[in-house]
Amino acid sequence: MNLFAHRRRRRSAVMIMFVAFSGFLRGDLFGQERPLRVFILAGQSNMQGHAKVQTLESMRWNPSAAPLLDDLLDEEGKPVVCERVWISSVGSADEEQVGRLTVGYGAKAGGPKIGPEYTFGLYASKLLDEPILIIKTAWGGKSLNTDFRPPGAGPYQWSDVQIEKLESQKKDIAQIRTDKINATGRYYRLMIDHVRNVLSDIKRVVPDYQPARGYQLAGFVWFQGWNDMVDSGTYPDRGQPGGYDQYSQLLAQLIRDVRKDLSAPELPFVIGVMGVGGPTDKYGAGEQRYKSVHQSFRDAMAAPSMLPEFQGRVVAVRTEEFWDMEVVRLREIEKTIKPKVDALNKQVKDGTVSRETGQSRIDELYAATFSPRELSVLKQSVSNFDFHYMGSAGVMTQIGKAFAESAIELTKDSR
Repeated sequence: MNLFAHRRRRRSAVMIMFVAFSGFLRGDLFGQERPLRVFILAGQSNMQGHAKVQTLESMRWNPSAAPLLDDLLDEEGKPVVCERVWISSVGSADEEQVGRLTVGYGAKAGGPKIGPEYTFGLYASKLLDEPILIIKTAWGGKSLNTDFRPPGAGPYQWSDVQIEKLESQKKDIAQIRTDKINATGRYYRLMIDHVRNVLSDIKRVVPDYQPARGYQLAGFVWFQGWNDMVDSGTYPDRGQPGGYDQYSQLLAQLIRDVRKDLSAPELPFVIGVMGVGGPTDKYGAGEQRYKSVHQSFRDAMAAPSMLPEFQGRVVAVRTEEFWDMEVVRLREIEKTIKPKVDALNKQVKDGTVSRETGQSRIDELYAATFSPRELSVLKQSVSNFDFHYMGSAGVMTQIGKAFAESAIELTKDSR
C-alpha cells in the first residue's frame, strides 16, 4: 500500500478544487479585476535550497512538518505542481528556470532539490486565494558586504588590520583592491536586472497574464548571511557586542535601495534570519564555541526590522525555530557508537575484515542502538551539510511556509 494512500480519501475534495479552477485553466487567470501579485526571493545558497526531494518522505516522522504533506503531495504521493504559481529563477542552475512551481527549483547540482520557494509559493497563493509570480535570484557563496552590496552603501571599506595582514602575506594589494571593486555590488545589479527583465515581459513566464490587469510587487524575501557571518576580515569583532553592526546597516540600505530601484517605496520585506544549528540556548558542548558569533549575527540580521522607518513593512523570521532537534538528539547518541564504527572502518581499510562484513557489523550496531523509526529520521531526513539546513525538506518546507505567512501578513493593508 502506498505510504500516502490515505490521500485518496481526499479525491472528492480534489475534484471540487478542479471544478473551481476550471475557469482559471481555460484562461481566466485572475477571476477578479486585480493585479498579479509578484514576490521576489533573493539570497545565497539557502535561498537556492539544498533539500533533496527524496527527504520529503521523511517529513512524516517530524511532528511539525508532517501536516504539510497533505498540501505538498498528491494522491499518489508525488509532489504537487502549483497550478496558480509561476516562477522565474536564476542562479540556482546554469540557465534561467521558468514554469509552474513544483519541486526542482532548488540548487540544480545533485538535484532535484527544493528551497523555500516551493512552500512559499504554495501557501502564498493559498492565503491570498490568487495566482502569483515568484522571481527568484539566488547565488551560492555570496556576501552582502561585497557581492550584494547595495549602491547606497558606497564602496567596500578596507580596515587597517586587513591591509596590514595582506602586506604581511606579501599579497598584491593593488590587484586585490581592483578585484574587490569589480565584485562589489555585482549580484545586487544582477538581481535588480533580472527582476526588471521579468516584469518587462511577464507573459514570457505567465502565458495567461493579462497586461491590462497589471501587477503588484507584493513582497521581497531575503535569505542570506553565511558568507558575512564567517567573514572575520570584514567583521573583526564578530561575536562581540556590535560586531555585526555593519551587516545591519548594509541590510537596511539594501531594503531602501531595492525599493528605490524597483519604484516600490512601501515594498514589504521579510528577513529570513540565519538559524543553522537551531536555537543557541540549546547548543551542545561541541557548539558552544560558535554560540556568541551565531547569536550576535542573528540579532544583527533581525535589527533592521526594528527600525522606526520600517515598522509594519519589514519583519524578521527566526528560522532557528524550524531546526530538526530530533536529528540533533540522535546524532548525540550516534557519537557513543562512533569509536566502534571507526574501528570497524579501520579493519576494512586494513583488509582484516571484508567490506561486506564490516558494513554488516556497522548495520547491526546501528540496529542495536536505534529503533527503525529513529534510523529513518537519522538517515533519510538529511541530504546535505548543516550549513544548508541539513538538506532537510522537513526544515526547508517549514521555512518557506513561514516566509509566506509573514509576507502575506505584511500585505494586508495594501489589498
